[in-house]
Amino acid sequence: MPTSPVGRINSARGVTLLEMMVVVTLIAILAGLTFPSISSGLDSLRLRSASDSILALLNTAADRANRRQQAVEVVISPKENSITARSADNGFARHLDLREGIHITAITPGNPPYDAIRQFVIYPGGTVPGVVIEIASGGGHKRTVALDPVTGVARAEIEK
Repeated sequence: MPTSPVGRINSARGVTLLEMMVVVTLIAILAGLTFPSISSGLDSLRLRSASDSILALLNTAADRANRRQQAVEVVISPKENSITARSADNGFARHLDLREGIHITAITPGNPPYDAIRQFVIYPGGTVPGVVIEIASGGGHKRTVALDPVTGVARAEIEK
């Protein structure tokens, strides 16, 4: 019988099938426990990113109206899940398609049908319309983006 240099017989080294199954089971349990929190975190990041994009679009439109002394029309289309801002001379046009999984759920003031296209105009030197856009993610998280008529600046709020 062959022996090793120290005088012992070589034995098989490795992991048994049972040990491997225990490790795989533990990994699966840990993954199952952490997935909802990771998923929720990604959902919140997508929602925040979408609200920041809407904020930027509305603030840019209000700034354009005041600096260039041009009326800017903002069109919100819940059915297409998009927002567009453009000036009368088409020198300014911005379009925002919301990401997959983020939807426009409400636009206030007013109560037309949910999927109706809403339009409003930002006039130079005039009062900015007080519009509130509510967006939601597939996970049920909500955020509102409001255009403040007093300050003329858009702001975002988390709904609980």
